[in-house]
Amino acid sequence: MAEKRSLGKEFSKGIIKENPVLRLVLGTCPTLAVSVSVTNSIGMGVAATLVLVCSNVVISLLRKVIPSKIRIPAYIVVIASFVTIVQMLVKAFVPALNDALGVYLPLIVVNCIILGRAEAFAGKNSVPASFLDGLGMGIGFTFALIVMATVREILGAGTFLEGIDSLTKLFGVTGFTGFKIFSQPVAMLTMAPGGFLVFGLVMAAANKLAERQGKPKAELNGCSACPMAASCALVNKDEACENKGSGSVEKEGSAV
Repeated sequence: MAEKRSLGKEFSKGIIKENPVLRLVLGTCPTLAVSVSVTNSIGMGVAATLVLVCSNVVISLLRKVIPSKIRIPAYIVVIASFVTIVQMLVKAFVPALNDALGVYLPLIVVNCIILGRAEAFAGKNSVPASFLDGLGMGIGFTFALIVMATVREILGAGTFLEGIDSLTKLFGVTGFTGFKIFSQPVAMLTMAPGGFLVFGLVMAAANKLAERQGKPKAELNGCSACPMAASCALVNKDEACENKGSGSVEKEGSAV
């Protein structure tokens, strides 16, 4: 029973408590770029979730086989393999979505959410837990994308679910192309400044909700907050420089 509760917690944490976008502030680049329309957000979210789940499972299976010194390159190879498969499927069955997502689809390979879960969780935990962790984080990522895209598409383009027929036709549903809300939208919301504005407002709302539930606010702590910080050459280099500088100061002080 305790095991079931624990697995349930691993699944649910990524949706709300540790939402990768709104709470951990990861994957900001694709979030801002793709959240212009709900259709693109759904496609990106599903693709990222598939890669997250599959890579988490494989990395968890191989966690005792992959040498520690080459774990990051090994993780990237696993993730890149699944990204390639997903990209080929999208090109074959939803070419319009592939064109809309553009370079952000193959860039899932280096998405810090996926690499972060591989390093922080899948490489240290069992297959069932890693599967549910990837699924929960993927759903949380998709949820954040859809929330932002709903605001930006309705207010910025005056439409909702435009182009959804590219996805619904996979299930035999045709003829529905979305809704036209109004004809005088605020075009800035579909641009980069509008993306940052909506992102800030949604994060503020998430922080307010977390504060009411007694949870800590999401904070930007620089590179030290990244799940990949321990294996990042830039972070290690900065720490080495700081240590060298403090050592020289102590040496000068002792000489005095």
